[in-house]
Amino acid sequence: MADLVLDRPRAPRRPAARRSNFELYSWLFMRISGLALIILVLGHLLIMNILDGGVHRINWGFVAGRWASPFWQFWDLAMLWLAQIHGGNGLRTIIDDYARKDTTRFWLKIVLYISMALILAVGTMVIFTFDPNMTAN
Repeated sequence: MADLVLDRPRAPRRPAARRSNFELYSWLFMRISGLALIILVLGHLLIMNILDGGVHRINWGFVAGRWASPFWQFWDLAMLWLAQIHGGNGLRTIIDDYARKDTTRFWLKIVLYISMALILAVGTMVIFTFDPNMTAN
């Protein structure tokens, strides 16, 4: 009787030293940041749109008073950073799933990372350099 031998799988296996848990940490970050964003965004919507007169009271003075407090600066900063990184990570996953060519995938990710960095830099700068005493022209 002939010996039955199965061929090795076609997909090459990476050596154990090169394996990374990046995708696991990325998956975990999406779940944790999603929960944190639900709390931050619902709190933001409740305060900005429902309590004390709703959106009609939001003006320069309201924002100036709110950002005078480090608590609200941190709240808005956490919302900005978590939303940007959460969305960017989701878009990175979509790029990995749907971009067929390596060069296309590479350039789409470069555009994504640059845009994320610019939005985070400008948003952070606005939150921390906002001057409530600035006069309108």
